[in-house]
Amino acid sequence: MNDKIQERQDKSKELIIEQLKKTSIVEYSCKKANIGRASYYRWRKEDKSFAEMADQAITEGSKLISDLAESQLISAIKDQNMTAIIFYLKAHHPAYRNRVELSTTEKPRDELTIEQQEVVKKALSMGNLIEGEENNDKSEQN
Repeated sequence: MNDKIQERQDKSKELIIEQLKKTSIVEYSCKKANIGRASYYRWRKEDKSFAEMADQAITEGSKLISDLAESQLISAIKDQNMTAIIFYLKAHHPAYRNRVELSTTEKPRDELTIEQQEVVKKALSMGNLIEGEENNDKSEQN
């Protein structure tokens, strides 16, 4: 490959890596570096070192964006934004979570017994995650 072309390609790779560190978004980074996504993915395939650097930059960019989002969330909480408060509590405090948890002391098998299937079905029904027998009875009566 021509030295000038290689030099320009290396510069473009550096630009993409720097953008990925800021946003972690391939499409955006390619646009900022004025490079097509096809070139980016071809370079990843052909250049293992570039692929590793890109993966590391994407991880770094994702962490940066998460930090920014969390700082904005905290600011919203300080401003008494009720939606932000609820979101934070649901994500960080077990008492506010909307989750159904099933646990057992039995060792896993390939298939559940009929009794186990019924317990799972009942738990999902109670959590309104599937239409349960009670709901079926009511709909049949109407």
